[in-house]
Amino acid sequence: MGERFVVVPVGPCNGELEPPDTVFSDPAPENEGAADGVVAGQRDPNTAVPILEYSREPNKYGDGLRKESSPFINNTDNDKAISYDGKNMALFEEEMDSNPMVSSLLNKLANYTNLTQGAQEHEEADEEEAGPKKKAVKSPQMGTFMGVYLPCLQNILGVILFLRLTWIVGTAGIVESLAIVVMCCSCTMLTAISMSAIATNGVVPAGGSYYMISRSLGPEFGGAVGLCFYLGTTFAGSMYILGTIEILLTYIVPQAAIFVAEKKEDEPAALLNNMRVYGTCCLTLMSLVVFVGVKYVNKLALVFLACVVLSILAIYAGVIKTAFDPPDFPVCLLGNRTLQNLNFDKCLKTEEVGNQTVGTALWALFCGGSRALNASCNEYFVLNNVTMIQGIPGLTSGVISDNMWSDYGPLGMLVEKPRQPAVLAADTSQDVYLPYVVNDIASFFTLLVGIYFPSVTGIMAGSNRSGDLRDAQKSIPIGTILAIATTTFIYLTSVVLFGACIDTVLLRDKFGDSVKRNLVIGTLSWPSPWVIVIGSFFSCCGAGLQSLTGAPRLLQAIARDGIVPFLAVFGHGKANGEPTWALLLSGGICEIGILIASLDAVAPILSMFFLMCYLFVNLACAVQTLLRTPNWRPRFKYYHWALSFLGMSLCLSLMFISSWYYAIVAMVIAGLIYKYIEYRGAEKEWGDGIRGLSLNAARYALIRLEEAPPHTKNWRPQMLVLLNVDTDLAVKHPRLLSLTTQLKAGKGLTIVGNVLEGTYLTKDSEAKTAEQNIKSSMAAERTKGFCHVVVSSNLRDGFSHLIQSAGLGGMKHNTVLMAWPGTWKQSNDPASWKNFIETVRETTATHHALLVAKNVDSFPGNLERLGEGTIDVWWVVHDGGMLMLLPFLLRQHKVWRKCKMRIFTVAQMDDNSIQMKKDLQMFLYHLRLDAEVEVVEMHDSDISAFTYEKTLVMEQRSQMLKQMQLSRNEREREIQSITDGSRSSIRRKNQSPPAQSPTEPSPPQVEEDEAQLIHDRNTASHAALSDAAAGVHMTWTKEKLFTERHRGREANANVAVRDLFNMKPEWENLNQSNVRRMHTAVKLNEVVVNKSQGAHLVLLNMPGPPRNRGGDENYMEFLEVLLEGLNRVLLVRGGGREVITIYS
Repeated sequence: MGERFVVVPVGPCNGELEPPDTVFSDPAPENEGAADGVVAGQRDPNTAVPILEYSREPNKYGDGLRKESSPFINNTDNDKAISYDGKNMALFEEEMDSNPMVSSLLNKLANYTNLTQGAQEHEEADEEEAGPKKKAVKSPQMGTFMGVYLPCLQNILGVILFLRLTWIVGTAGIVESLAIVVMCCSCTMLTAISMSAIATNGVVPAGGSYYMISRSLGPEFGGAVGLCFYLGTTFAGSMYILGTIEILLTYIVPQAAIFVAEKKEDEPAALLNNMRVYGTCCLTLMSLVVFVGVKYVNKLALVFLACVVLSILAIYAGVIKTAFDPPDFPVCLLGNRTLQNLNFDKCLKTEEVGNQTVGTALWALFCGGSRALNASCNEYFVLNNVTMIQGIPGLTSGVISDNMWSDYGPLGMLVEKPRQPAVLAADTSQDVYLPYVVNDIASFFTLLVGIYFPSVTGIMAGSNRSGDLRDAQKSIPIGTILAIATTTFIYLTSVVLFGACIDTVLLRDKFGDSVKRNLVIGTLSWPSPWVIVIGSFFSCCGAGLQSLTGAPRLLQAIARDGIVPFLAVFGHGKANGEPTWALLLSGGICEIGILIASLDAVAPILSMFFLMCYLFVNLACAVQTLLRTPNWRPRFKYYHWALSFLGMSLCLSLMFISSWYYAIVAMVIAGLIYKYIEYRGAEKEWGDGIRGLSLNAARYALIRLEEAPPHTKNWRPQMLVLLNVDTDLAVKHPRLLSLTTQLKAGKGLTIVGNVLEGTYLTKDSEAKTAEQNIKSSMAAERTKGFCHVVVSSNLRDGFSHLIQSAGLGGMKHNTVLMAWPGTWKQSNDPASWKNFIETVRETTATHHALLVAKNVDSFPGNLERLGEGTIDVWWVVHDGGMLMLLPFLLRQHKVWRKCKMRIFTVAQMDDNSIQMKKDLQMFLYHLRLDAEVEVVEMHDSDISAFTYEKTLVMEQRSQMLKQMQLSRNEREREIQSITDGSRSSIRRKNQSPPAQSPTEPSPPQVEEDEAQLIHDRNTASHAALSDAAAGVHMTWTKEKLFTERHRGREANANVAVRDLFNMKPEWENLNQSNVRRMHTAVKLNEVVVNKSQGAHLVLLNMPGPPRNRGGDENYMEFLEVLLEGLNRVLLVRGGGREVITIYS
């Protein structure tokens, strides 16, 4: 698109200044290939130059685009195609893609548009399809009065004012009615203050209150409250429809009733059935009107508003008239009881007809239908006289004193006039069948609060129309607060004036049965009751249409946001955007309210949903104010967090005051929606206040955590998982994450770390890919935690940096989990096992616990369920209790739940194994751990020939790798030949043991359970060598070593291999420390394999690496021997502190 700007030059161009009227035009697409993209020309004085062109296209709210990433909602990717071509700003030309010129930014601001929610009309859509010419859209010109004040007034005043306020005043009295009005109006006023602050803190697009709450409190709260507000708006539609039908069937055409009650006691049921039938028809008709187009609804809005205003003016005019000329609406009383005068005209028992005294129609009602004076009549009718009083005694009558206090009662209670003389009858069983005015529902204060509250809702009407306003940030607060102030004044004065003008019995007559079924508020109006009847009828119709128009659009906005997946279908509509599916759902929910059929039962339901919405509006304002987020800069300044908290508390109180069970149901629905969005909803980042609150809470908690180290009772493994990735950046050992999940059960801290070798500038994309792959694996393995990928010049430093710096403050890891480098012997690079040993040293130096999982790929996944088996703990040295705690944590997970825990400890020669077992059992009892205990005795035995040979092979290989500079292939072949030669030597020695002289003592007999376990990688030779080694029981002296060595050399055919390298394989020259370590590894491995080879998991103390780094490879060999023949092993090394305690 071509754009024209007036450009002010900032320096000389080609040595000359451009004239001030020079206009630069962006090149057209076809001229993009030109060498010079800037064309200078003189401006035509007769041609208007659009400096900033406005585009007023409707904002398609919630269409899934990340519009919040830009400061302007209508940001498009086309702006990125605008290239920069000039000389004055060449210094910044490389940054133009990410940091545009200020002129471009201002152009986006000028093109910004935000119209009200809603769809294009059919005519507009047809015109756009007919021709490419775009229809000019006028900029919004509505001011505060027309755009906010009147819509709010129309939405607030409605059905409750006309149909129920007089009954509320008569039942609750003036004092309690004023309390109800003040509570409810205070709630809406405080909410309006909070809403004004939110609405003026930036632009509020379509969605109104939903948009405000979701962008302030996050998608979870926004979705939950948005759906509650939608349900409230939908039920409001059903309430208005029920009000419309009640006015129609009760006061306009009662003859239209389909169900007619033959008896008085059947009248309530007949009325409800009529409401259901006519309400369903009315709902269908209104839905068709909305479906055809909201244009007609909007055109009728002013008509409906005029009806409301005229009705209120008629009420005030009637009140003034009653001061000097009260209207004539007589009420007939029998004793002190109010009578329904539908079936009689004269408030007399008898009358003179042709010089005869006969009973009246009233007499027949109480005397079994007979007008004969000798007929059998009701006892109360006989004992009391009839009296006629004025239903509207007038403003100066003093009736206000009778209406000051409440008169609640149960269902079916008779409406009686106080201080009116009456004689009570003994039998009252027939009263329900007689034409008395009675309570149709049980009345109490909290019920009236729930019924009245819908009459103060509708305060969001102004904020929902923000796009139509000339200055929304000024109009919304002023218009909304003025509308609430006006309606509060109307309600307060109405309560007082109704109580001062209308008699108490007529106020408590809900349907006007005592005044010929006239609308009670209509009897007060001037010039005619029909003004109120017709006005209230059209007002309810209009309010119902508005609800059926707004609710589907609200649902469509929620659906298009994508935060509730199952609502996606309701985001679609007709070609012109009309929310057809949402309208169908709204109609279905509205039908539920109509089937309830009682206005008094539906009102508390929608009160709950509106109150919950207002509660979260107040919460959003309070949270944003207290957090002082940088973006919280509302233009409306008259707010305070204390007012928001007061409004929130008042909303919560009103919820439970009006109906505690409805309140609980509404909160449960909102909670379920919240958890559903949290579990299944789309990830959204809207810069909401809850995220800021979480950050503040996290910061506060981290500062508190850092003040002191955790107590032993609170210690749990906070894991740093060192994960490796392959060349494709995929996770090598995902079961390491499974083990983490099973060990953590979602509790505590988990940091999954990975190191890539290189520099970040060259590996940044690979680091992001690896991080994304790790996060995917974490999600697949249900590991809750954080991912941290580090790029370092070498792996050793990277792992060191992770161990030192991962975590923050008090939330740092205390345990490192890694996999055993299973291919360290086959690896050509010694860095693999050197990095492993350095990591072990690092964790020891930083006092972190260390877990090393061998054969981690064979560990069970999260979906597996291990059968009955054991988790065996080999407690050799005390490590702070880690070996005790880990099996307990594992058994909390479903994978390991059926496994039993066994603890083995090793007894030396001078230990009392029986006492050790008792002490260990008592220790476990105090630790509240269930485990089997077994003490394994390992007596001091002589070092076997195999141990010497194994040590010899180990040292020879280490020396050979240091001395020989062979190629990798040659090195592997020589190592294998030496290994094969040593095995053949051992096999021959075992087959032909040396003869002993008769003078030498026989070797000590070793117990069967301590038979030597010959170490070999091959399983078959392993079994054969084990059997052969059972006969090797000799005590080795120095002389015997020499004798056996010479005898073995003579018998060994492969001795030339060793002579090749000129290495003396003399056992006496071996490092005795290595011999002892190998002896421990062989003996301990033999015992562990014997006891725990069938266990599901073996936990074993991990010996520390040697202090001298020259023996690192020997250390790896010791661990290999120790773990030989075991499937799943978890080596455990404590962090130097107690992690389990017997104290509570």
